[in-house]
Amino acid sequence: MSTPDTLHIRCGSDIREKLVAGGVVGDYLEFSDPVCQGPLPPGMVDSGDALIERRAHFITREYGMPFGEARRKLLAEWQGLKDARERDRLLLWFEHDLYDQACLIRLLAWFRRNPRRTGGEMALVTLDRHPAVDRFIGLGQLAPADLAELVPTAEPVTAAMLRAAADAWGAFRSPDPEEICALAETGTPDLPFLAPALRRHLQELPWTSDGLSLTERLTLRAAAYRPSPVADLFRAVQDIDPQPFLGGLMFEAVARRLENAPRPALARDGDGRLAPTRHGEALLAGVADWLDWNTPEHWVGAVDLANDQPAWRWDEDAGTVVR
Repeated sequence: MSTPDTLHIRCGSDIREKLVAGGVVGDYLEFSDPVCQGPLPPGMVDSGDALIERRAHFITREYGMPFGEARRKLLAEWQGLKDARERDRLLLWFEHDLYDQACLIRLLAWFRRNPRRTGGEMALVTLDRHPAVDRFIGLGQLAPADLAELVPTAEPVTAAMLRAAADAWGAFRSPDPEEICALAETGTPDLPFLAPALRRHLQELPWTSDGLSLTERLTLRAAAYRPSPVADLFRAVQDIDPQPFLGGLMFEAVARRLENAPRPALARDGDGRLAPTRHGEALLAGVADWLDWNTPEHWVGAVDLANDQPAWRWDEDAGTVVR
């Protein structure tokens, strides 16, 4: 059940008003640093000033949020998490995708290191499908009444779940993606949606076939099928991504990489539509490699693709990482 002292924690604000409309009582904490994108340098403490500064700079550069606002938001989220240790009941709302699962293991790993000061309850609402929608992508698709009906389905967060999250977050923060690969291969029974999400994370590394990540390749494929403005391209990629996890601003960051690289794969026409360049067409045909012409300047978790050479790659056929 949900009580007035319940704190709902979610990696976004998409269900905040819907919970109120559905009669689900309690306060709401957004904990939404999109750690599935951008730098996570090893050695920096999650809630420490150095990583908060680094993440705020990333959010400003890639998503356009003013630096001061981004930094204040991240600081407020961590303070909210620290204050949450005093609450009687925490109800976590995280679906199956990479964005949510990465935020979830970060949060649970923090709670394992920083136990709650009360004997209260912590429970998790998590799902990968719902009868109300044909293709379930996220909790934000659901109506207020649907969300209210999920409250009784919440499962208690166990010590085993906290331990699994801590192990997974440790792997996520490692510059060696073989640690994530091992977890994705063996499975994560205590957090059943985590292993597929970790595999999807690894698919954002450059592939051995063409040097593109899965999202980059799907973006080129969608643009080749129908040149489109970036917002329309985002929706098209969501439709063909087997495990979509990006928000609109996050997708735009990927599209900009393809458009603004030294040898771009996308070009914009006078109407703002993005279409593959000749190099983009060669990449789609499998006769070019993105990394032969463009040095990646981004991170995939703790893997620094710009400076950690030779770059780690994902081998889809073998289901593993190589370099």
